[in-house]
Amino acid sequence: MKSWRKVLLAALLAWLLLFLSLLCHFLDLRVPPQTRSAAEFGLARGLTSAFQVQSRNRDRFLRRSGTSEDDWSSKRFYKKQTMEILQRLWTGKLTAGMLSPRLQKALRVQLNFNKHQVAYQGPRGLHSSNKKLYCDLKKRTGIRTVDGTEEPFSSLGWAGLVPSMTLQELWPSQYQTCAVVTSAGGMLNSSLGSEIDSHDAVLRFNAAPTRGFMGDVGNKTTIRLMNSQIVALPEHAFSSSSLYKDVILLIWDPAPYSANLTQWFLKPDFNLFSAYVERRRLRPEQPVYILHPEFIWTLWELIQENSEELIQPNPPSSGFIGIVLMMSLCREVSVYEFIPSLRHTDLCHYHERYHDVACTFGAYHPLLYEKLLVQRINQGGVDQLRTRGRVTLKGFSAVTCPT
Repeated sequence: MKSWRKVLLAALLAWLLLFLSLLCHFLDLRVPPQTRSAAEFGLARGLTSAFQVQSRNRDRFLRRSGTSEDDWSSKRFYKKQTMEILQRLWTGKLTAGMLSPRLQKALRVQLNFNKHQVAYQGPRGLHSSNKKLYCDLKKRTGIRTVDGTEEPFSSLGWAGLVPSMTLQELWPSQYQTCAVVTSAGGMLNSSLGSEIDSHDAVLRFNAAPTRGFMGDVGNKTTIRLMNSQIVALPEHAFSSSSLYKDVILLIWDPAPYSANLTQWFLKPDFNLFSAYVERRRLRPEQPVYILHPEFIWTLWELIQENSEELIQPNPPSSGFIGIVLMMSLCREVSVYEFIPSLRHTDLCHYHERYHDVACTFGAYHPLLYEKLLVQRINQGGVDQLRTRGRVTLKGFSAVTCPT
C-alpha cells in the first residue's frame, strides 16, 4: 500500500506542476528580463529598453487576459513607468508617445474633436534659445482682461462695472518674489508651507484650500486664478466662501479660438458672466477680473509654436496661465509641483481624493507640452525638481530683450 501511495502522490505532484506551468504560460507571469542601469548604458538607452520591454509585455497581457487598455494604463503602466517618465520630463525629453495608451488615445480624440474651432497655421517646433523664448513670452503675453470697451460688454455698461485700475496698475511694486502653488497631489507631505509663505505674493488656483494643509502649502494668498466652473457651479459657493474674499480674483473661460466676444458671451463654457456681475455689484471694492480670450489663446499659440508635436486644440491649463501671469507681475517666480517631484502620485489635487494621471500629463489641456516649455526656461536645477518640485523663473521685468 505504501508503494501505491507513493506512486499516487508522485502522479498528483506531476499533474500539479503541469497545471502550474500551463497557468503561468497562459497568464504570462514570467518576470521580464531586467534592463541594465543607466550608469552602464546611459539614461537614454536604458529608458528605451525599459519602454520596449513594457510595450511587449503589455501587448501580451492585453491579448491573453482580455484586460482593457484603460485598466493597464491606470494600474500597471503608471506604477512601473512613473520614474522613467519623470526622468524624461525633468530633462525635457518626454514625448506623447511615451505616455500611457489611454493618454495617447485621449490626445487623438481631442485633436479630432477640436471643440474650439482652432485653425492654427503658424510654425511648430521652434528651437529658440532660453533668452529668446523668455523675450517671446515677454513681448506677446501682456496681461489682458475684459475692460468693458468692446462689444457686447460696452453696450451692457461694463465700462463702469469692471475695476477702474488694471491688474498691472493695482499690483504693489514691493511684490518682487512670487510663488505659484499648484493644487497637485504631490504638494502633500512636502513641508513647503513656510518657504511658500516667505514670498511677497502667492497665487493659488480654483477652490484649493490652505486650512488643514498649511504645513505643506502655506497660508498666504494674494491672488486666486479660477476657471468658470468654480464661479458658475453652486457647490463651489463662489458668492459666500471665505476662499474668495480679501484677495485678487481672476476668472477665465475657454472661448472659441476666434475670440469672438459676442459668441463667447452668448455661449460660454460655464456661465461666469452673471456671477461676475453679481459679485462686482455686491463687492465693488474687491478687484475681480475676467481674462480676455485673446490672452488665453496667445499662450496656446506659444506652446504650439515651441512643440514639434500637435498639441491639444484646447486652452492652456490654469497652471500655465497662472505662471505667465506671475512672470508678468513679479521679478522672480517660484512654481511648486507644476513639474512633478518624486512625491508625485496619480492624486489629482492635494485637497481631494480623485485619482487620474491625466491631471498631470493632460487629456483636455496640453499639459505635457506646457511642462516641457516651462522646463526649457527653468533657472533651477534638476535636483530642485526632484526633491522640491520647484521651478525658478525670471519675471519679465528681470529680462532685457532687444528692442
